[in-house]
Amino acid sequence: MSRMTTAQALEIIDRHRTDEVVIATMTAGSLWPQYSRSSRDFTHTAPMGSAPSIGLGVALGRPDLRVIVLDGDGSLRMNLGVLVTVGQEAPPNLVHVVFENGVYNLTGGQPVSGSDRPNTLVDIARATGYRNVHAFEDVESLDLAMNDLLLAPGPTFVSLRVSPALDIEQARAVSRSPAAQAKQSRRGWKNLHTLLNSPT
Repeated sequence: MSRMTTAQALEIIDRHRTDEVVIATMTAGSLWPQYSRSSRDFTHTAPMGSAPSIGLGVALGRPDLRVIVLDGDGSLRMNLGVLVTVGQEAPPNLVHVVFENGVYNLTGGQPVSGSDRPNTLVDIARATGYRNVHAFEDVESLDLAMNDLLLAPGPTFVSLRVSPALDIEQARAVSRSPAAQAKQSRRGWKNLHTLLNSPT
């Protein structure tokens, strides 16, 4: 069975997602606007490694809402300490999804250190106290499990082993101009500010 692509995984997440807040970064962040334009979306590519910290803050600030973080394996490795903090704070409303493609897609496909050890991030998440830890690499298994992953008390860590290949449509989405990316990030910050200052 072949590995799923990032696009296939995002389509599944979008289909199962209801009113969750979505914090998306890197390749997933570049592609997510093709699937969702919710006022509860925040997509960005910089600063790299910050998505789980932002997601943790939103999850703690709004415990009445569920938060999905769409992260990258290279991005997460730049901020591994956040896994310890998530495990300690243990927000039950946080789902941390990491796309493990083994390369830095947005900067030319350089290999991610440690990607030859496929269980590294899963093992770290388990060791640091995530309540639920799962790994998937095919569409069928993820689709069957996604609803339960979103509903289970967290924090939940989901490793998605995805193909690094990008099709033409994905490549186009990734290559948006810096100005377009900045505009999208500003819109996302505004969404988060409104969300965190809304009455519970």
